[in-house]
Amino acid sequence: MAQLPAIIPVSLLLSAFVAFLVGTFSRSLVYPITLLGIVTALVTAVMGLIRVLQDGAQHYYFGGWPPPLGIEYVLDHLSGFMTVLVMFIALLSVIYSRRSFLQEVPEKIVPLYSLVLLMLAGLTGIILTGDLFNLYVFLEIASLAAYAIMAIGNDKAPVAVIRYVIMGTIGACFYLLGVGFIYFATGSLNMGDVARILPGIYGSRLIVVAMTFIVIGMALKMALFPLHIWLPDVYTYSPSAVVALIAPIMTKVGAYVLIRMLVSVFLPNYLTSVLPVTLMIGWLAAVGIVAMSIMAIAQKDFRRMLAYSSVAQICYVALGIGLANPFGLIGALLHILNHAFMKGCLFQISGGIRYRAGLWQIPQFAGLGRHMRWTMGAFTVAAISMVGIPPACGFFSKWYLVLGCIDAGNWVFAVVVVASSLLNAVYFFRVLEKVYMVPSNNDSTVTAASDPPGEMLAPILVLASGIIILGVINAVIVTQILEPIVSLAF
Repeated sequence: MAQLPAIIPVSLLLSAFVAFLVGTFSRSLVYPITLLGIVTALVTAVMGLIRVLQDGAQHYYFGGWPPPLGIEYVLDHLSGFMTVLVMFIALLSVIYSRRSFLQEVPEKIVPLYSLVLLMLAGLTGIILTGDLFNLYVFLEIASLAAYAIMAIGNDKAPVAVIRYVIMGTIGACFYLLGVGFIYFATGSLNMGDVARILPGIYGSRLIVVAMTFIVIGMALKMALFPLHIWLPDVYTYSPSAVVALIAPIMTKVGAYVLIRMLVSVFLPNYLTSVLPVTLMIGWLAAVGIVAMSIMAIAQKDFRRMLAYSSVAQICYVALGIGLANPFGLIGALLHILNHAFMKGCLFQISGGIRYRAGLWQIPQFAGLGRHMRWTMGAFTVAAISMVGIPPACGFFSKWYLVLGCIDAGNWVFAVVVVASSLLNAVYFFRVLEKVYMVPSNNDSTVTAASDPPGEMLAPILVLASGIIILGVINAVIVTQILEPIVSLAF
């Protein structure tokens, strides 16, 4: 099955086309077609990851043209890990979404699901391609689809998305400029070929400018502080099921591109010594973790609290990248995985509360723990994981980040990671106090609330269970998948 790396994005692109075409005649078939496309891609991704673990990286050359002339798709430990994660979260999010979409935007089901498939095709293409320009093409496919589905919300959503479009377009242009400079300097766009040529020309100003542009572009895409200004409004006003899909995976793919550059294209010592961009990323991340955690504490809107928390969490990933050592990179990759489960669960819970009670404001949550027992139980699991309490998975990624800080001799970063857990406790435990300890005063909205339908509750519980399972098996994930990725760079 040499075609495995290509089957994943191609199957999603085909499903997007079929879903839109069939949806013009029968709206009821769009949802099963979407599920079929995602399941196909997920099964293929799992098969590909198993083959990588057994036989090593898998390569596919489009049209039979080998690199550097042709476009190469690569399924290795890093791309296999990320593809399985993206498609698994996507499957749970789409299962969850049907009831939510029918309540919030029932007349837009056909374009929504078609665009979701298109966005997933773009994200998996970014992950799997071994070509720098092809990555840009898929980056634009994913971004354009994301802009469209996020704009399908309440009256404030289109306005919020305009800022996302502007910032995202600037980020993509910076990345494309960087790729152009790399091509001028090396005459190649294939990542493997570029990595072979670069050590001989590291002194070139073109390479310095190229990497600077790429880092700025991806920092915009991943909402790294202080380039995050597009994210809070978009996450607050977009349809809840859309945010439950995009928040766990979209910004992480931007972080993946930086990790791919660190692991497969540029040597770590270049990014730490010759062009110390990792140090800059680390300091921006450290400031962002503290600042965004404080902003989350200040919020009364539950969605907005989770949005600022998301910026802080992506800063954890950036901090691991900025440390540029084995422990830091393992912590970054593990936090990508853990945060996808934690934040996916939290945003689905947010949508479930809206579905049953129509509430967004935290002060109105009093007594919900007595009426939405399973939902609030899942929230408790996700909250303790976000704080970093074992055996939940959030503890272990923070543990590796602290080890990375110690290994780098950077005690300021270590203090930031530990202190941020206390800040996380402040804004998550106040919600727990509100839902469990404060009586509802017979508020009819709260007393009439109950857990969302099984179709929505099941993905929430799967993610909550996954948070604990990932914590228990974190050593297996690190040794079998993440350490081989890190060994490529260090």
